[in-house]
Amino acid sequence: MGNRIVNLDQSDAWNGYEGRHWATYPERYDALNDAVNDHLLDDLPVVAGSRVLDVGCGTGRVARLAGRRGATVLGVDLSEPMLREAVAAAEREGLGGVAFARGDAQVHPFPREGFDAVVSRFGVMFFADPVAAFANLRRALRPGGRLAFVCSRGHRSMDQTKIYRAIGTVVSVPDFTGNTGPASFGDPAYTEEILTGAGFAGVTSTAVDVPQVWGRDAEDAADFLMGWGPVQHWLREDQADETARSRARDAALEAFRDFTTADGDVVLTARLWLVTAERP
Repeated sequence: MGNRIVNLDQSDAWNGYEGRHWATYPERYDALNDAVNDHLLDDLPVVAGSRVLDVGCGTGRVARLAGRRGATVLGVDLSEPMLREAVAAAEREGLGGVAFARGDAQVHPFPREGFDAVVSRFGVMFFADPVAAFANLRRALRPGGRLAFVCSRGHRSMDQTKIYRAIGTVVSVPDFTGNTGPASFGDPAYTEEILTGAGFAGVTSTAVDVPQVWGRDAEDAADFLMGWGPVQHWLREDQADETARSRARDAALEAFRDFTTADGDVVLTARLWLVTAERP
């Protein structure tokens, strides 16, 4: 299979402006997502000598944290810009046991039974065929190996939905429903169906609420959001002129003000599922 890619739309997105934005601002995205790291890693056998696969590793934050715990780690992602940043960051931190590869986790030829744990921080929601993808990940786990990932409990459960609704007063914004988007595993019954269909057992979905730091103030948060991939797509030239883009940014700014703390930071709450399962 080599470096075969089947999820072509996602590959295009993550090798285009979306992936470049994440690669340019890794610290900003980690500020959004770091609060889930311990939830993920503490549930898994991520210890000295363990072998960990990080799916949708992005710029490599979770992979590096696992490496600091003494694990040997492979991070896999579609995005070349994000992987370049991941490799550079691991080298800066002297993490020789952390490696990265470009690949589509749905079909990538992982070593059979080559890992003790599979982990993913928001990296499994976009598979073209989720049963096939998780079956491929199950084959990569040793018997008794564990899977853990975090995902949204549903688009409407996230504080950031209020920001999207504000933008939606200016341009059309999707509702993020369906089985291949960011909220695709919002229903635990659906998640269990997919994972058991892929051969996993002992599926659990545990509610986790975590803070997400969007910026040092509302202006900073709004400016950062305007570069985020989905917003860029909503405000592309064939959908919005310069006036509409300016109005959308102002609408996001006002919505962010409601989440400004006494210290000035903009902090939203992410309401997530921590999903775990085991290879029998």
